[in-house]
Amino acid sequence: MAQILRALSKDKNIAIFIMESTDIVEYARKIHNLPPIPAAALGRLLTATSMMGIMLKGENHSVSVQISCSGVLKGLVAVSDSKGNVKGYVKNKEVLTEIDERGKLNVKGAIGEGTLTVIKDLGLKEPYIGQIELVSGEIAEDITHYFAMSEQIPSAVALGVLIDRDESIKSAGGFIIQVLPETDEKVILELEQKLKDFSNISSVLENKSIEEIVKELFGNIEYEVLAKYHPIYKCDCSKEKVESIIPLLKDEEISNEIIEIVCIFCQKKYYFSKEEAFKIKYGE
Repeated sequence: MAQILRALSKDKNIAIFIMESTDIVEYARKIHNLPPIPAAALGRLLTATSMMGIMLKGENHSVSVQISCSGVLKGLVAVSDSKGNVKGYVKNKEVLTEIDERGKLNVKGAIGEGTLTVIKDLGLKEPYIGQIELVSGEIAEDITHYFAMSEQIPSAVALGVLIDRDESIKSAGGFIIQVLPETDEKVILELEQKLKDFSNISSVLENKSIEEIVKELFGNIEYEVLAKYHPIYKCDCSKEKVESIIPLLKDEEISNEIIEIVCIFCQKKYYFSKEEAFKIKYGE
């Protein structure tokens, strides 16, 4: 079962959000039938977005993180509610497996250049929108850059997805550490040293619980666990929501006796008769 832990130092200067997301990423891999590189890329984005979801304060708030890119993936989208329940998709999953110079899946190369956009629905008239240029294509580095540039929050982000030999997800997870500017410089340096031990977070999660990792990251710093969450991969699609797509279709696309529309997030299929489709489109 996926789990997120939220912890805060006693002086309230350091916040840690950490997630074990293996089940969520494996579910996404299965429903979208993803090969290794798209699975790793989407898994990282789902993990980050889920943790960003629990940062929201309102019950009905949500956050969407979108990557538009020049690489073969074409783009990725993930959406989370305030409980960390998340959904997502990759625009192009037909990607050959390529290993980079470090011996890891070349997710960076499959993303390439582009933008990262964060859209927060906070129940206001207009959503909050923040956008940055991708700095590397390594999703953790791009999320770190987003927090620094758009929210002015110094952060450290680690994300990882470990693919097994049968292409299933062996482990997945990550963390977001946020530090207030008034934090003692010595404390920050100690934390930076510890982060080097967690650069391959998916491998660490194979052997350690998120509680153990948080304890190691804080070290001698007193902290408390504020909350634990058990998010799932959750799509809120419905036939009524899918209907909104029909007016956008050309007449020839709804000329068959039965029209099939597939939810891009969960692959659920919805069916409309030709008569239903034309009535929805033209109100006749």
